Amino acid sequence: MKFSKVVSCGLVVLLLALSCAGHAARLKDMVDIEGVRENPLTGFGMVVGLNGTGDSSAAFTAQSLTMMLERMGISTPQGVKVKNIASVMVTASLPPFARQGGKLDVTLSSLGDAKSLQGGTLILTPLKGADGKIYAVAQGPVSIGGFAAEGAAQSVQKNHPTVARIAGGATIEKEVNFELNQEFQLQLSLRNPDFTTVTRVVKSINGLFGEPLASARDSGTIQLTVPPAYQGKVVDFVSRLENLQVDPDQVAQVIINERTGTIVMGENVRVSTVALAHGGLSIKITESPQVSQPNAKSGGATVVTPKTDIAVKEQEGKVLEMGAGVTLGELVRGLNSIGVTPRDLIAILQSIKASGALQAELEVM
Repeated sequence: MKFSKVVSCGLVVLLLALSCAGHAARLKDMVDIEGVRENPLTGFGMVVGLNGTGDSSAAFTAQSLTMMLERMGISTPQGVKVKNIASVMVTASLPPFARQGGKLDVTLSSLGDAKSLQGGTLILTPLKGADGKIYAVAQGPVSIGGFAAEGAAQSVQKNHPTVARIAGGATIEKEVNFELNQEFQLQLSLRNPDFTTVTRVVKSINGLFGEPLASARDSGTIQLTVPPAYQGKVVDFVSRLENLQVDPDQVAQVIINERTGTIVMGENVRVSTVALAHGGLSIKITESPQVSQPNAKSGGATVVTPKTDIAVKEQEGKVLEMGAGVTLGELVRGLNSIGVTPRDLIAILQSIKASGALQAELEVM
């Protein structure tokens, strides 16, 4: 019997992000308005009605159960253990301009050693914000979108049974006070701060309304004055701003994920004059055990002699010269012409950066 192992460069996926020059984006996809954001909510709750898959040894679950029953006027013995209950952390996000009586989706994550939250029901749980105030309450049957089952020698699981979700499971009880229509000044924050982009945004806004309403405070912040015609109607003002088309700029950057072999390069990547040499190496190892079997009545022992054959094949290297100011497309075409795989391209880009010829930021994940 022969055992073969081939050591060579594997085929990986190369992702090239080629942005079109001058491609405009909507302002609503580039900036956030100060004060218009989500607020995280958290709370400690209990899921009841589990089929023996709840917490078995979590002391805080038994303590929480005892306290809950005492508030209902029911006395319980110390050290009570009920496997039909699980302690969970309940999280939700309060969207901007949410009003009292609205519904929120909540996520439940097990805190103890529960095996599954399947079939359980979350009992009334207050959800608090960062200021410690209650903004919503959650309750209802949970959904895990999967299952978990086990026997004496085997188990099966689909998805993650200790994390569940309740669609519309929380009711908003308190609102975050923010009256957008009463504002006279707005502050816009660029999601990707850049001096060139922020300058283009300011010019586009001032050009749209024909007056100097916007000014840049730094590379990521724009101070905006609400014009008199839109005071008290800031929603209409923001609506016009959101659909404004602006050409965003970006830093020349190369992102490399060595674990997956993924490479993402921006359109502004440039390479100075450099010469590249590339050659592929393939090693093939074949093991063929030689078995010596003695005669039946000779009294000898079976002898196994290992035999290993190693074959090394190296492709002929090619040298490619890249001129100064080479663009991304030219770089990729040149590397493809010498048969470079994405895995090899990672090593080549790192070497070019080390030589100082790569005019871009190189980030390795």
